[in-house]
Amino acid sequence: MIKHAPDKTFFSFEVFPPKKDDGIEKVYETLDELSDLKPDFISVTYGAGGSENCGKTLDIAKRINDVCHVESVIHLPGLHLTKKDAETMLKTFADNGIENLLVLRGDRIEGRTLCGEFLHASDLISFIEEKMPGKFYLMGACYPENHPESKDVVDEIANLKKKVDCGASHLLSQLFFDNEQFFRFVDNCKVAGINVPVEAGIMPVTNSLQIERMTSRCGVILPKKYKVMMEKYGANDESILEAGIVYAANQIVELLAGGVNGIHLYTMNKPYVARRIAKVFSSLTKS
Repeated sequence: MIKHAPDKTFFSFEVFPPKKDDGIEKVYETLDELSDLKPDFISVTYGAGGSENCGKTLDIAKRINDVCHVESVIHLPGLHLTKKDAETMLKTFADNGIENLLVLRGDRIEGRTLCGEFLHASDLISFIEEKMPGKFYLMGACYPENHPESKDVVDEIANLKKKVDCGASHLLSQLFFDNEQFFRFVDNCKVAGINVPVEAGIMPVTNSLQIERMTSRCGVILPKKYKVMMEKYGANDESILEAGIVYAANQIVELLAGGVNGIHLYTMNKPYVARRIAKVFSSLTKS
């Protein structure tokens, strides 16, 4: 189970399962490389492309635990789960040695009816704490630039406080490209009495299509200097990869100087990118 000290600065990764069965070995190779970088944990998204089948997610999490000897975190979205589904999954996770969960509301899946039992992440967090108190280290997601469905900043922070009060001990942020937005968000959390670790979610852009997809989906603000970078290098895959890594590294330098609780790297299953970023993190956090 993940443990933390008051002065600890986390460094963690996110990976996702393959959409096809024949891609699992590639993910395992990626995990082998990521584990060499000594992260505090590696989180695994739920299925692929909103799949309801979490079998690959569990297999990958077990690999992280048992072969890589790194703490794994399984993403658990509740929007399309019944309480019976959730209880069955929690038992399966516990039986397989999974101790850490990132509890999410999750996205609506086209063609599936909402169950209506976990309309908010806080509902599922409360359910887990009721059914298996203390069995899992529970994390929640947070949005420095507000969740797209939040009314305003006040509504956003109030909902986040509810997650923490229900049992979330750790927060992972949505990706962002403007550090001022993140620092302002953390200040708001402190004012609201949210005193758990808040890791900054960083995604080094590796191609222009990727960033267009992510920003339209998440509503992330692109600062002027980021737009200039995209205009200058976006047409060349090699150039935008390098520029994206440098931009992310500069973000991390500023975040660490500002006392961030940790860096959660959205790796997009690219170990080369993770290695480059890990080198920056390591050089700045050596005791």
